[in-house]
Amino acid sequence: MFKAKLFNQFLAIGWLFILLFSQLQASEKQTLLDNIKLPKGFAISLFADNVPNARTMTLGNKGTIYVGTRSKGNVYALQDINQDGKAERRYIVASGLNMPNGVAYKDGTLYVAELNRIIRFDNIDQQLSQPPKPTVVYNKFPAKKMHGWKYLRFGPDNKLYTAVGAPCNICLPKEEVFTSLVRLNPDGSDLEILARGIRNTVGFDWHPMTKSLYFTENGRDWLGNDIPPDELNKWTTKGQHFGYPFCHGGELLDPEYGIDKQCKSYTSPQWNFKAHMAPLGIRFYRGQQFPKSYHHQLFVAQHGSWNRTIPHGYRIALLTFKAGEVVSEKVFAEGWLGKNGKAMGRPVDILELADGSLLVSDDLAGVIYKITYTGN
Repeated sequence: MFKAKLFNQFLAIGWLFILLFSQLQASEKQTLLDNIKLPKGFAISLFADNVPNARTMTLGNKGTIYVGTRSKGNVYALQDINQDGKAERRYIVASGLNMPNGVAYKDGTLYVAELNRIIRFDNIDQQLSQPPKPTVVYNKFPAKKMHGWKYLRFGPDNKLYTAVGAPCNICLPKEEVFTSLVRLNPDGSDLEILARGIRNTVGFDWHPMTKSLYFTENGRDWLGNDIPPDELNKWTTKGQHFGYPFCHGGELLDPEYGIDKQCKSYTSPQWNFKAHMAPLGIRFYRGQQFPKSYHHQLFVAQHGSWNRTIPHGYRIALLTFKAGEVVSEKVFAEGWLGKNGKAMGRPVDILELADGSLLVSDDLAGVIYKITYTGN
């Protein structure tokens, strides 16, 4: 009797602790949302709040959102069945993978880029609760972990595009595939190296009108707080070289590898971001929900610095294009970095939904936000 009473008391205390902890967590998340500042007329909410290490996203059939991770090793599927702006269903469609950062979807098949391979899950939409075993598409990428996590997208030509980063902060790798942008057929055949000299890109998109491929690039570390810049680049021709490790930002020769080199020998960036902003996912806005001034402009998730004396980034920027050229950069959403220099979240990727709203993944807070325009 006494043991039963103690057990019941322990159980009651346990439930109280869980309830208080849940309320604290909810309070923290609301505080995070309250801190995020957007232009007038825009609103932000939590689309999903239990997506640990959420990284890149892709849109599947009937609005299913697939989310890759880097350190967690999971791939998630999220569904907003009742269309209330919050995903009430979450599935883990894969676990125990090796840095499954990149995800892409086409014709009912989910493609996942791991560290050294691309795999696919066929007919995934009908098997979310009991996912099929993956099929290996390509498994010949290097297994170096530094900058080895990959972005993955289908291009306008229906080919898979990804990149292989430098296995170092600054070096000249011997293997040709390092520091490259590549594409291959969905069955894994005909791998092509499109460009080289790219230190690390984990975000790209095609301009809606010109179909040119734009990609972000994170600059090298340990040259100081303010150099070299991070970059937005444009790929147009097979064989381009974007400068790494010889030239940074189109104008700064590397002190070690830039000797006897000239920056004019390499393709210059379309835009230079401030050093260590860590621009990752990008998305040209194609929807109709936002005001016309946002149409075909570029949203950039700036993940934020990790080794700068005074941290910066941790925001969503907007690049404005005119006549095919970037003319300005301004802050669209900020507040993930506290005034004390402590980060509460880190934006990673941006995905446009069918209604024109945007999703933003956050690998630090483990959530996905939804940004809408209300006009109020």
